[in-house]
Amino acid sequence: MPGTAAEILKTTRSELAPDPNANPLVPLVASGRASLETLAALALEQHRVIPADRRAFLHLAQRASEEPAAAGFFTMLAEGEELAAERLGAFTEACEVDDERMQAYEPLPGCQAYPAYISWLALNATPTDAVLAITANFATWGTYCATIAQGLRTHYGFTDEACAFFDFFAEPAPALDEQAEAAVQAGLESGRLDEKRVYTYGRLLQAYEEMFWTSLTART
Repeated sequence: MPGTAAEILKTTRSELAPDPNANPLVPLVASGRASLETLAALALEQHRVIPADRRAFLHLAQRASEEPAAAGFFTMLAEGEELAAERLGAFTEACEVDDERMQAYEPLPGCQAYPAYISWLALNATPTDAVLAITANFATWGTYCATIAQGLRTHYGFTDEACAFFDFFAEPAPALDEQAEAAVQAGLESGRLDEKRVYTYGRLLQAYEEMFWTSLTART
């Protein structure tokens, strides 16, 4: 692994980048071929993913008492999840999901494997290792969101408000990137960063991310 935090982040993102063909659903949304039923399932699954991830990030922030840079990173992530939750409602309404349907919905195991593993990392991973693994995965998620937002506007007639959830994650987050770099640098200096563990965590996160999209595609 290269010697600086910036180089480590760049290399890890590159090594853990998914196969361009690994996500079967995003191209369907981009071309308008995904059904409204599938989009509704995406909204309903996110209503469970977002609060679960937020709690996991807060737990990681609490665990990072001796790693203030990592604590700051996870606090920023938790705050971001809260903002995302505020934007999710408009997308859910555009997918014609009401409260009754939301209460009756049974989540897909393949979609909930990702937040379950984030929770596992919150309990078991060192905060610095988790910073690096999650940062690598978030780069992929942001790209997917940008494509989805464009597809929703172009082919489904969704408003800016209905697309705001995806726009939020698609936007660059330089402050978060700087915080991640500071956390990785601190991990290097303290000897807490473990290359092998990070790669394992990141590989599993990407696999669960792929499982999320594959499970939704089965509904299309």
